[in-house]
Amino acid sequence: MLDAAWVLCRPGRERALSEATLSWSGPRIEAVTAPTSPRPSPSGPRPSPLDVGSVPREQRLIVPALANAHDHARTFRSSTLGGTGLPLEGWLPLLGLLPGVDPYLAAATSFARSVRQGATAVMVHYTRVQGTVDPVEEAMRVARAARDVGVRIGLAVSMRDRHGLAYGPDARVLEHLRPSIRQAVAQRLSAPALPPAVQLERASGIARAIESSPDLSEHVTVQFGPTGVQWCSPELLAAIAQASAEQNRPVHMHLFETRYQRDWADRVFPQGMVRFLDEIGLLSPRLTLAHGTWARADELELLAERGVTLAVNTSSNLHLRSGIAPLGAMLAAGCRVAMGLDGLAFDEDDDALREMRLTGALHRGTGYELALTDASLWAFASETGRRSTLGQARDEAVPGGSLEAGRAADFLVLNMNRLDEDFGLIPGVDPAMALMARGQAGHIGAVVGSGRVLVRDGRVLGVQEDELKRALHEATRSAIAADSGWAIWRDTLRDFTEDLGPFYRKKLFLDCC
Repeated sequence: MLDAAWVLCRPGRERALSEATLSWSGPRIEAVTAPTSPRPSPSGPRPSPLDVGSVPREQRLIVPALANAHDHARTFRSSTLGGTGLPLEGWLPLLGLLPGVDPYLAAATSFARSVRQGATAVMVHYTRVQGTVDPVEEAMRVARAARDVGVRIGLAVSMRDRHGLAYGPDARVLEHLRPSIRQAVAQRLSAPALPPAVQLERASGIARAIESSPDLSEHVTVQFGPTGVQWCSPELLAAIAQASAEQNRPVHMHLFETRYQRDWADRVFPQGMVRFLDEIGLLSPRLTLAHGTWARADELELLAERGVTLAVNTSSNLHLRSGIAPLGAMLAAGCRVAMGLDGLAFDEDDDALREMRLTGALHRGTGYELALTDASLWAFASETGRRSTLGQARDEAVPGGSLEAGRAADFLVLNMNRLDEDFGLIPGVDPAMALMARGQAGHIGAVVGSGRVLVRDGRVLGVQEDELKRALHEATRSAIAADSGWAIWRDTLRDFTEDLGPFYRKKLFLDCC
């Protein structure tokens, strides 16, 4: 149990309760009581208060924890790689600068950062494979990292079989690169050619391994993770759609992130790419599509009709110059929408509270025309993404997004004095006002997930985050130092990124379709 000065049970729908007590058993909330609400009869001795650190009771504001509906569990910030300001198509190759390391180190540091910044559920589209161990063992280490940190993740197994270099056959793309880099780029970046059946069996093997381990399956929902239509053959997508229906397994995939992807899709699928996905049976409530930045009204209507979730990644799209997603049109069409951070929150810090507020600032509307309410913004940031991450069955068993009896005991304890040192000066003001005006991860005193304290006073309790970071840095430096050709490869990638500029600006990629 936990006493607090304020508990915001249903953000945007009702005012915060004052002098309230939140009680739970295991992963579920039992009750939220205040002086004006009836308290349940005690069935035994009053439980000891939860140790949430240094935030005193009179300054505690408890709110639902947030969910990150699209991420990749990356190791380092984009700016660390020298990728600031690049569009997606030029930024993606720079990920090739990173050598493979222990998957546990990479995942645990990422998950620790996510939960410390306010997200207890994270969707991991695992497109950056470390490759230092076999695929099943790599997935198991990622799952162990989630277990140790205490976060719940969706692990979407990366699947692709074409277009490793750009939007078109690799051989055609290479023709547009300077001759001096063609061989190196082809050797390192060309698309894998594993048949759909082999990729499905690999994903199924990962699912069997994790789902046979109760302590891991509690924290991980294994999903199919096709990277995107431009990177997956129609045969692979159709096979995934069939397997998803047969296994009732969720699917996570990119869609229309950039205008170049939009142009490519219109050339390759004149009948409509979203219509094609529907024809092969991929559109369903099991599917989450990341971005949707360039989706059109008729496509949004079809996605809404099929119950698909769209994960909007506001900061990532701004960093990578991809555009601003039509969130208002998505909501108007009846789409289920969720918040993704995509490893590129505005300050590259995975601050989920700030990401929620930034999305609200961009999409609320103008004047008295309100397009996005506080209630819909909280559902976007807390409730819907949890379903994409955990899967429909698990989410319905213990739903999140609000603090009510039967809901998940996932919440943040904020320090109201740090949030607004002047709060209380004007009587009658709801503390939610300050939260929506300036809430950020720095105001979090504790993070509770499934009834357990995961973060206290800025420290992740399940792992030694600082030691993991040091080990990750040492492993990365050592791998770079041991690769005598790394500096040449770095320069090759920079040349490759430069050559991709005219390839996309002049729309030469459309000639490769």
